[in-house]
Amino acid sequence: MPDLRPMDFGEILDGSLMIYRRHFGLFLKLAMAALSVPLVLLVYFGLRAIAELQQNPVRALLYLVPVGLVYYVASLVLTAGTIRVISDSYLGREPRLRDALSLGWSRLWPLTAVGFGKGIVLMLITLGVGVVAGVGATLFRGAGALLTVALVVGGCWFIIYVACGYGLTTPVVVLEELGSSFDAFGRSWELTRSFKLKVLGLAVVAFLLTNLIPSLVFRGLGAAFLGSAPPLGVALTAVGFVAPLALAPVLAAVITLMYYDLRVRREAFDLQVLGQRLGII
Repeated sequence: MPDLRPMDFGEILDGSLMIYRRHFGLFLKLAMAALSVPLVLLVYFGLRAIAELQQNPVRALLYLVPVGLVYYVASLVLTAGTIRVISDSYLGREPRLRDALSLGWSRLWPLTAVGFGKGIVLMLITLGVGVVAGVGATLFRGAGALLTVALVVGGCWFIIYVACGYGLTTPVVVLEELGSSFDAFGRSWELTRSFKLKVLGLAVVAFLLTNLIPSLVFRGLGAAFLGSAPPLGVALTAVGFVAPLALAPVLAAVITLMYYDLRVRREAFDLQVLGQRLGII
């Protein structure tokens, strides 16, 4: 178990993978309990949406949006449960699935409210960037196209910057006493001050390792073997959908260790404070 101390980029990734390996069975049960049903729904309605995409794009969107929201809420429960598993490990306790799920469900409403609030903020910023880019494309033609491109790039950078600033809202809601759950926005922004590039790098690498690369590799192999060995192709394709589910706790562990790292750096966060917040000490 990594010490509760400031960690560099590689130590956070290595610590997350080490925790995942140590509690693999528990994390797998947690991921299945939180994400299995939303994932099945997402795959089922995703296939229906693809079939409807050309004929009725609006209906295709209606298939995906509700299920996507359910999957996102379930991922918040997973992250909260992962925080409990990691915290118990730091405190020398044996993590239990019941405690992890209990913490996730007990924080479900504030986590959902903050998550949707974050999504609304990012959506409004994205719409603003789109409007500015559209106006720029209309007003500045020819040589002015470079200015439009610069506006789009600057807008995308601002969206990423804000997303990184709000990247720790989930552990803040789970582990801190807040006057209002929406205070998590300001708290996360303060914790990530001067560290937003580190947050971005960890998020990108963790997403690639736990989601994009495993999914693409296994689904690509499945497509390659589908013609010559259909059973193997189907099996590999199925693994491509299941692998992100099994690896999802790694991403949650990265977020958790990143939060601990920034609290230790800024506030001398220690095990006693952690234990008191979870009601263990």
